[in-house]
Amino acid sequence: MSWRKISVLYALLVGASIATVSQAWAETLKVLTEEFPPYNYTENAKITGFSTEVVQAVLKEVKIQGEFQSMPWARAYETAQSADNVLIYSIGRTPQREKLFKWVGVIAPTQYYLFSLPQRKLKFDRLDQAKSFQIATVNEDVGEQFLMARGFAKGINLQSSVKYELNYEKLKAGRVDLWIMTELVAVYLARQAGDEPSKSLARSFAINDLGSDGYYMAFGANTPDALVERLSKGLATIKNNGTYEALKKKWL
Repeated sequence: MSWRKISVLYALLVGASIATVSQAWAETLKVLTEEFPPYNYTENAKITGFSTEVVQAVLKEVKIQGEFQSMPWARAYETAQSADNVLIYSIGRTPQREKLFKWVGVIAPTQYYLFSLPQRKLKFDRLDQAKSFQIATVNEDVGEQFLMARGFAKGINLQSSVKYELNYEKLKAGRVDLWIMTELVAVYLARQAGDEPSKSLARSFAINDLGSDGYYMAFGANTPDALVERLSKGLATIKNNGTYEALKKKWL
């Protein structure tokens, strides 16, 4: 083979390699979430937060661009559930949701409580003791779904909202007795309102069987397994190479 042919072949191979890399980075994925600080929220017109940065790190690892969008949870939940190749986070994994999604992996820790005002001195040994009280929830949120699956009902003992901060305001104003919420979000919202969480929030009941393994990133059930596995491997990589721990130290 002549040197000229070799040079041409080499140029073609290099060009093909560059095209392949460019194509990989050109892949995009629709990514949905909600306003749920400090996990995911909008600041200065940019979606940020601990979970957001974890998802971004995973996408960078697998060379996929993410088109992030924040919307009310019920809308994000329905869109991700019904569409292919749409990623949603931070989502709690429950038996009710198990077959509706394909689960990539855990991206953030969580612990749920029924919160009350300290001066109310409400304390429960069993969840059903809370059924005679008004509880603030968010529409289609995992906390609301959890309570409804255990006999609570909207309009009877559940007051459903579309924003988490509204529920903290309801609790402080005495419009509800209890607020089902993960600890990090409750503490964050109390501080954002200028309150000291230890003085404005009391843990009336620990819900240990709700989301105790953490929040996930997930796809709708019709998404190809290969894409789910690709992101799952990317998540495992950032947990093994120290990226995930660095983000935890930054945010939590």
